[in-house]
Amino acid sequence: MVTKIAFIAAIVLPLWNIPLIVRIVRRKSSQDISLLWAFGVWGCLLLMFPAALKSTDIVWKAFNISNLILFSAVVFTAVLFRSRKK
Repeated sequence: MVTKIAFIAAIVLPLWNIPLIVRIVRRKSSQDISLLWAFGVWGCLLLMFPAALKSTDIVWKAFNISNLILFSAVVFTAVLFRSRKK
């Protein structure tokens, strides 16, 4: 039961990136997002990805995969809207 709850939380937690993406798109600006921070977090997620793929822990694997995908969307959106300002 604990593993099932953790698995659901591992998938749901990265979904909180979606409101951030929506806010950037609605405001048509990512100026309040530090690109250094975004690329730092994204880089760390990317470096953890191979370990998650090799792991037998389904919770860690689900969290890492869903977080990498959704945070990649945050970084892409932030860069896209930052480059539109120029």
